Amino acid sequence: MTRPAVLPILAVLLAASGLAFAWALSAGDLPIGFGEVLGALLRGDEGMAADVVRELRLPRAVAVFVCGGLLALAGALMQVLLRNPLADPYVLGVSGGAAVGALAAMLFGLSPWFVDAAAFGGALLATLLVFGLAHGDGSWTQTRLLLTGVIVAAGCGAAVTLMLSLATDTRLKSMLFWLMGDASGASRPWPALAVLVAGLVMVLPFARDLNVLARGELSALALGVRVQRLRYLLYVLASLLTAAAVTLVGSVGFVGLIVPHLVRFVIGNDQRLLLPTATLAGGTLLTLADTAARTVMAPVQLPVGVLTALIGVPVFLFLLSRHPRS
Repeated sequence: MTRPAVLPILAVLLAASGLAFAWALSAGDLPIGFGEVLGALLRGDEGMAADVVRELRLPRAVAVFVCGGLLALAGALMQVLLRNPLADPYVLGVSGGAAVGALAAMLFGLSPWFVDAAAFGGALLATLLVFGLAHGDGSWTQTRLLLTGVIVAAGCGAAVTLMLSLATDTRLKSMLFWLMGDASGASRPWPALAVLVAGLVMVLPFARDLNVLARGELSALALGVRVQRLRYLLYVLASLLTAAAVTLVGSVGFVGLIVPHLVRFVIGNDQRLLLPTATLAGGTLLTLADTAARTVMAPVQLPVGVLTALIGVPVFLFLLSRHPRS
């Protein structure tokens, strides 16, 4: 798809993200009009409505948008790395490592700051473990990486099950909500936003090389692409993006799978356009899903991971039916 044809799609996505933010800031137990939202954000109005917008809804909306963008960007990178449109960042065990770290901190009753730190540390530890085992004697391949990630994820799943069985009733609910993706406690989204911006800035200069790598390793080598270095960059960056997303909101599935694939279906596989567009689309989707999760059955708030799973499972089955050999 040519650049002029992509511009309307980007305009639609920008408008959709603006509407998603407007809905997230205005909807809730206390309905707030768009005029009051603008007053709280632009004019610094005072009052209960302004405090709710600035202190509660704005950090949560930014957090889920950033989480969706992180997962979509990581998914797009993993699909190039594994040359498989059905690849997902969680398949390499990063989410499982974060879950083990976070649930261990919750099990011992540590503060939310320690939970975030433990989740990030667990994700990085899983990344190093998968990377080290998959590298082995130097014969690093996509298949070996995938199988190693599946094994590490299975081990993390067993550890998560053990900790859930040992948890007290008072802590079990918060642990389960974290596992299903819970944005209610996401009050510090700015470091993750910095990670998202830095990730885009780092990977966009390699977009042309990614286009070549997507056509095959031999073609990339023949055209002078340093494939091994590019693989390391993609894997480490996708793992860090996923770790930041999981630390921020918890385990939210299917965003990294379906968003890049659907964006690719609409605009093509040019990574120069796909990466920023998928990031914007992922943030918009998760913002809409989180707002629906906390308003559809109000005052009960659903974990956002439940809605993404309800959307992602049928879409995944549809994509799988279209790519049976993938």
